[in-house]
Amino acid sequence: MKTNITTTDAYIAAADAAHRPVLETMRTIIRKAAPKATEVISYGMPAFKQHGVLVYFAAAKKHLGFYPTGSPTKVFANELKDYVTTKGAIQFPYDCQLPVGLITKIVKFRLREDALKAAEKAIKKKPAKKAAVKVAAKATTQPALKSAPKKAAKKK
Repeated sequence: MKTNITTTDAYIAAADAAHRPVLETMRTIIRKAAPKATEVISYGMPAFKQHGVLVYFAAAKKHLGFYPTGSPTKVFANELKDYVTTKGAIQFPYDCQLPVGLITKIVKFRLREDALKAAEKAIKKKPAKKAAVKVAAKATTQPALKSAPKKAAKKK
């Protein structure tokens, strides 16, 4: 696969012809589950991003790799028992249908995680902004410090 790919369309077009329909199906499933998400290429793979990256997917020789980060593989471990998984990856074999319902649940789970993380970030930023505004306001309302009186020049 080419390394200078910048769009999901280009990624799919460069993939093995036999894998393209599965890639398109995965893209459609994710798009329906996260309609406001933006398609990006990250780490050389198609990804969907809202506030942060939600999920990645990529063509491998014998499977479609789905990378929803670490927590969904733990949360959905029972439903993923038929698939090869690692800490942040799920392998869907090409010779099996994609589990649309499960992928949708995982993407929606990631949307909730992403929204929560974004909200936490916003809360952390607000107090810092308020503190900076208070310091700035205090600096402008306090009288200017008088400089030390100048010593009288000594006469010779």
